[in-house]
Amino acid sequence: MTGTAETSTTTGKTANTPTSASTNTPTASPSREAPPAPQGPGRRHVYLCPLRWSDMDAYQHINNVVYLRYLEEARVDWMFRRASEAGVEGFATFGTVVAKHEIEYKRPLVYRPEPVRVEVWVTAIATAKFTVAYEVRDDEQVYAIASSVLVPFNIAGGYPRRLSPMEKDYLGEYYTPAAA
Repeated sequence: MTGTAETSTTTGKTANTPTSASTNTPTASPSREAPPAPQGPGRRHVYLCPLRWSDMDAYQHINNVVYLRYLEEARVDWMFRRASEAGVEGFATFGTVVAKHEIEYKRPLVYRPEPVRVEVWVTAIATAKFTVAYEVRDDEQVYAIASSVLVPFNIAGGYPRRLSPMEKDYLGEYYTPAAA
């Protein structure tokens, strides 16, 4: 599968980074050079997720369970590939588990050849957990909004762990407080 990752601010400026299907590592764009990703709080990681024909259900729209896969693809791209590029290895090295998912479906998404955009940002950071928010959308409409509570986890030892200072700093770059 080939996806594309971007990083943007809440103002909508984006930096495209095409990724290869087999390694999900950045590849060169033949048509244009991507501008550098904006720095600072309020960033959103943007993952362009391809839709698959098999993602549809009997009602001819993307099945509700598939949305969780889209969120996972975007989250893994952000926490493993993008964090690794930023020099933060803890998420991939030690592990992180999902403690809770919430999703609100706004409108049906039907198969199309164009990918859907999944935006990811952080709404809460604590010592040993953090909350990630998502929008599954395109330029015209939002299909779903969601959030996940994630817990850093020592996979080898089988127990929760605290966020490292590097992980907290990385998460802080994507922090926007949750709306009340």
